[in-house]
Amino acid sequence: MSVINITENIKRVRDSIGEAAVLSGRTPEDITLVAVTKTKPVGDIRQAIDAGVDAIGENRVQEMQEKHKMNAYEGAPLHFIGHLQSNKASKVVGVCDLIESISSKTLLELIGRKAASLGICQDVLIEVNVGREPQKSGVLPEQVDELLAFASQIKGVNVLGLMAIPPFFTENDRNCYYFDIMFKLFVDMSAKKYDNVSVRLLSMGMSDSYVDAIRAGSNMVRIGSALFGER
Repeated sequence: MSVINITENIKRVRDSIGEAAVLSGRTPEDITLVAVTKTKPVGDIRQAIDAGVDAIGENRVQEMQEKHKMNAYEGAPLHFIGHLQSNKASKVVGVCDLIESISSKTLLELIGRKAASLGICQDVLIEVNVGREPQKSGVLPEQVDELLAFASQIKGVNVLGLMAIPPFFTENDRNCYYFDIMFKLFVDMSAKKYDNVSVRLLSMGMSDSYVDAIRAGSNMVRIGSALFGER
């Protein structure tokens, strides 16, 4: 069995991120690398943080809570990137620096209420189901503006941008089709003037698609297997 060298993998991914950023008219520093650590042990997370990833992303609330008790995330911002159920929303508020997967008015209200009780403002992203896939969470592209307007009325919530998990195709041009739709939506929503809303983050692109996503305009990528190996 080959040994996964997380530090070398991060350097390799960083190099690819830098090349894609330059091709899109930006710098490597403009792109946030979120290491996805679902099922990964604390030791791997600590190594990734020591190697300089920008943030850690977790998909499951219970797993995140267990690792948090072991100080797994110390030294890096923590993002919640998985589907968030309403009955678990309060468990991530104030623990995660950014919740990337907001997909309803109900979640916004629950998060805002919990954040207000803690005396904080919780940063979030709106998840967009850009591929209109019934098995995935997220609002449809045409519903984003309405949700942003609603979020502007919720105390304790600060919307920083959009997140998407587009359909994946082996043909690059088909992937880029959805990335381009998301980037146009991102630009349109960036021009909106709402309280508590500053659309400046576009989180899209994973291990098999992050280069195309960055070239299309993403400034935040969520990468797991390219750093840690297959689960």
